[in-house]
Amino acid sequence: MAPAYSWTAHRRHGTSSTKDMHLNMSENNCPFEERDRDRLPPILNHSLDRGPKLPFPSYGSFISTLNHKRESGSHSFSSPLLLPAVKQVRELPPICPDVRQKHRISIDVLPPEVKARFVSEPIIPIRTKTVKEFQDDVERATISGDWKHVHDFYLTTFDSFLELNGAFKKEANAPYNTIEDSGINIKFVNIVYDALLHTPADTQRSVLKGIINSLLREWKGPRTKDDLRAYFVLVQNPQYTSPATYVIYAHLLRQIAALAEADHHFLMHWFKKLPQKRFKQLVERLQLFITTRLFPAKPEELPPMAKCSWWIPSATKVLSLLNGANSISSPAIIPFTDFYNLTLDHIDFMEDYHTFTFCQFPFILSTVVKKAIIQRDSEQQMISMARQTLVDKVSRRQRVDMSLLFLNIKVRRLQLVSDSLDELSRKRADLKKKLKVTFVGEAGLDMGGLTKEWFLLLIRQIFQTDYAGNVTTTLSSDWLEPYPFISLQFIQYRWSRKAGGVCQVCESFQLCILNPICQLMGLAVYNSITLDIRFPPCVYKKLLTPPIVPCDLDTPVGMATLTLDDLQQIMPDLAHGLGELLSYEGNVEEDFYTTFQVFQEELGVVKSYNLKPGGDKIPVTNLNRKEYVQLYIDFLLNKSIYRQFTAFYHGFHSVCASNALMLLRPEEVEILVCGSPNLDMGSLQRVVQYEGYSKTDPTIRAFWDVVLAFPLELQKKLLHFTTGSDRVPVGGMADLNFKISKIDVSTDWLPVSHTCFNQICLPPYKSKKELRQKLTIAISNAEGFGLE
Repeated sequence: MAPAYSWTAHRRHGTSSTKDMHLNMSENNCPFEERDRDRLPPILNHSLDRGPKLPFPSYGSFISTLNHKRESGSHSFSSPLLLPAVKQVRELPPICPDVRQKHRISIDVLPPEVKARFVSEPIIPIRTKTVKEFQDDVERATISGDWKHVHDFYLTTFDSFLELNGAFKKEANAPYNTIEDSGINIKFVNIVYDALLHTPADTQRSVLKGIINSLLREWKGPRTKDDLRAYFVLVQNPQYTSPATYVIYAHLLRQIAALAEADHHFLMHWFKKLPQKRFKQLVERLQLFITTRLFPAKPEELPPMAKCSWWIPSATKVLSLLNGANSISSPAIIPFTDFYNLTLDHIDFMEDYHTFTFCQFPFILSTVVKKAIIQRDSEQQMISMARQTLVDKVSRRQRVDMSLLFLNIKVRRLQLVSDSLDELSRKRADLKKKLKVTFVGEAGLDMGGLTKEWFLLLIRQIFQTDYAGNVTTTLSSDWLEPYPFISLQFIQYRWSRKAGGVCQVCESFQLCILNPICQLMGLAVYNSITLDIRFPPCVYKKLLTPPIVPCDLDTPVGMATLTLDDLQQIMPDLAHGLGELLSYEGNVEEDFYTTFQVFQEELGVVKSYNLKPGGDKIPVTNLNRKEYVQLYIDFLLNKSIYRQFTAFYHGFHSVCASNALMLLRPEEVEILVCGSPNLDMGSLQRVVQYEGYSKTDPTIRAFWDVVLAFPLELQKKLLHFTTGSDRVPVGGMADLNFKISKIDVSTDWLPVSHTCFNQICLPPYKSKKELRQKLTIAISNAEGFGLE
């Protein structure tokens, strides 16, 4: 009923103004006498095209026109009258000079009660209540039980946007038109909202009614900065935690979401200034709103979904403003994972992926959902490739071999690196097919376990630091600085395939090293395998710049915007020195005496590079040192290794190209490649499945006592023994589907595993000591597959 009343009152006001205008005109206009009327030319009805009916002008605009004519010295309306949609209208003659002057309309002769006010900018009311005075009022009300003064404060403050500004703006009529300062007294806002939750129910209801009236105001034209400040205050209201307030909350979010992009820019920067606690509460309220709308505990408390389909998009868009504020903050206000809505893990994300709703705001989707989307996308690509191969064979009337539907890799354990890279090189056209691995001379059948074993051993040999002692002496080049962990064995293998120091395939030894490494990374992500691999965080930023391979081969790739923190991960000493330069309080130009030119040693030759045109002649000063540092970082991590990283980039995307990569942050790509870093055996114990045993059996109790007491290295070996990999999947231990089965054999046997099914089979050992001994032997000698 409140909205109808508000709109009706507004219309009544407008009608009253129009009526007054007609009345005043009839009282002041002098009617023409008959002889004057006869002088007017006849108006032909058929010559008028009346067109659409137009509203009467307001009385204020009518008087303003008269004033303008009077001030300009015009004493007669000699300008032709402009009528809308009028055809062939003959100009009326001027008013006869003998018309009496006293009958002319003048603002000076109108009585005061009918003079219209000129439209002006709204004036914010001056509110003088301080934080201390408000706190004293609340304290007195709490003791006495008389909440009248507090109630009146809330009733007035939340009555309109102007009153909100009057109460919380630092200076009522100061502009505050910058992104750096909202002009709002945040401390006062927080105190008022904290006290609100402890006021009587009628006070809390009055606040909600005031918000309703403010939101129902009829807006015309763009919002002012004071309007933005009102939205900024209202969205922090802690009352929006109950479904009873969700209709109001939804309309507030809708209006904020509909603001112009420039207004969103201001709000985003103002959100950035909020204290961490308040910022996190805002995020949590929005997440709860989205969750409750998707999965309401009591559906009858909310309107039908069909009538409020705009709720979730509006809330998600406002949440994106907070995510943007968090992203531009250094350091971030809260972890990016706090923006995940874990309830979305239970929706049909593939349908959502193809309709692009939540996927337009990927920050809200957890890594589990994104991995599942990428995995489903990869499976569809695998099926498409297999179908194409099958169609080609049938169309040529050739015999169909089912092995053609897979990427089949056959390797010898003793020549694992060379065999693997040769196979990948020969079968480059099949990289998009499902991977199957065979170890020559072993009877293992790959149902997933052999693939994980192959990746684990291959990556270990390529990146294992035991082999990397002479890497930088063999190749003293700056491009290898970000990748100092590539093993000498791998480099020697690639060198053996070159002629005269240049690779026969890609004509560059550097590209020849980096391309297959990133192909392996892409192949792992494509086949949902996690790797024990460690790259600096900036590598993943560069891999997503851009996330989709450009159609134009000349488009630069890997040119990410990197910071001093990224350089710190690779060259900590240099990053520390540049940080000292930025914070130096003396005269940089005189004390450092450096220019926008850097020097690097490449294969024993020192070369100089200008960071900008004419850089060798531009001194670094206190004013331009930030530019110098940024250009230096860009040179080291982008420009100086561009050609090498281009091969790295294309190697990864040659296998893992997917539109779903647009959903990922660099940190999430790292998790997809490397898995979760947290090895929590306690979590595994809670989700493990048993077959032939129960969790209370003595053998099982002894097993967990032993495993939980293992050092981290043995725990990783147990994981490798059972699953084929020592990495924790993206979803954590719960996603392992770990199973412990009973095997009725002699206790002299060692435990047996089925890595394809993440299953370990335990004989019924009689003691904890015996179980520890047999399990340690088994997991410490877990390479190779065989049949008993």
